[in-house]
Amino acid sequence: MKGATVIKVYSAAIYLGISILAAALFILVTLAGDFTWVDRIGGAFWLFILLTIALMPVVIPAVKKRMEKTV
Repeated sequence: MKGATVIKVYSAAIYLGISILAAALFILVTLAGDFTWVDRIGGAFWLFILLTIALMPVVIPAVKKRMEKTV
């Protein structure tokens, strides 16, 4: 793969991984409360989308900077 493609793939793996883990943690935490499954799944989906959007501009430049140092 070319350098730009590798950066995109690594970045996506990082910010999507963090977002998925946070959504799963959200579901686990809400199991202790009195929430319906619609609330849990809806909240987890909302958290996943917001974190993905928020992490993209943070993770991509960080990965790019780190990859350029190693090359």
